[in-house]
Amino acid sequence: MTAYIDELDPYPHNIVLHTYPRQQNQVYTPLLAKGSALTGVSLQNSWKATHKMTLEWRKKSAESGRAWVVANDEQGSASEGVPPDPGYKGYRANQLSYDIHDIRKQTLWGNLMAGGAGVEYYFGYKLPENDLVCEDFRSRDKSWDYCRIALGFFKDLSVPFWEMENQNGLIGNTDNNEQKYCFAKAGEIYLVYLGYAETTDLDLTGQTGKFTVEWFNPRKGGILGRGKVKKVKGGKVVSLGKAPMEEGEDWLVVVRKWK
Repeated sequence: MTAYIDELDPYPHNIVLHTYPRQQNQVYTPLLAKGSALTGVSLQNSWKATHKMTLEWRKKSAESGRAWVVANDEQGSASEGVPPDPGYKGYRANQLSYDIHDIRKQTLWGNLMAGGAGVEYYFGYKLPENDLVCEDFRSRDKSWDYCRIALGFFKDLSVPFWEMENQNGLIGNTDNNEQKYCFAKAGEIYLVYLGYAETTDLDLTGQTGKFTVEWFNPRKGGILGRGKVKKVKGGKVVSLGKAPMEEGEDWLVVVRKWK
C-alpha cells in the first residue's frame, strides 16, 4: 500500500501508518525492511509513555537505515486523553489523576526531546468536548498555547533539531524516565528539559571550550533567562544550577557553545 502511494505521489510527502498500541511491534517491525516506502509512524499510546515509545521507534528505524518521522497521535486512555483547561465548564479539576501540565511535560516535550515530530491531541470520550461531540477547541486553549510556545522556541532560536538526537544518558537518565530529558548536538548545543527535576548535571566529558547556560520557560515563552550558573566548561560533568525563578516548575535549559 505504501509503495502504491509512493508511486502515485509526484511530491515527496511523508507516508505514515497508525495502528493500535498493542499491535505496534506486529505492524511496524516488518515495515523497517529495506525497500519499504514508509517514512514515518503515528503513535497511539498512554500519554505518559510518549517519550519512551517515540525513542523506541526513532531508534529502531534509525538502526534499519531509514530514520522515521515519529509523531504522537493519540494519548490514551480512550476515556481520558488530553483534559480541558482548568475551570472549563463541566470539567472538575480533580476528575483525573493528571492535568494539562503533565501532558505538556510528558506528551508534548516528551515527544520533542525524543526527536519526535510533535503531537496531535486526543480528547477522551468521558471528558467535556470530547472526540465524539467536540464543538469547542478552546476547551484546550492552554494546551494549544504550550504547543505554540514550543514551536516558537525552535524557530526563534534557530535550533538545528534535524542535527540533534536524544542523549538522556548525558544527564544520568539512563532509564529514560519522565523526570528529565536531553536532546543534543554534542559539543554544540544541549537542550535539557526538566519536567519534574529542579536541576541536573550534564556530562561534557570530551568537549572543549565554554558553554553558556540559559533558561527557557515552556509555560509562558519569552526571552531566555539566566540563573546563578551562567557558563560551564567542557571536559567534565558540570552542574547546571537552578532556574532563575519559579523553582519547582518545568524549565528547558539551553546549553550552547560560547563563541
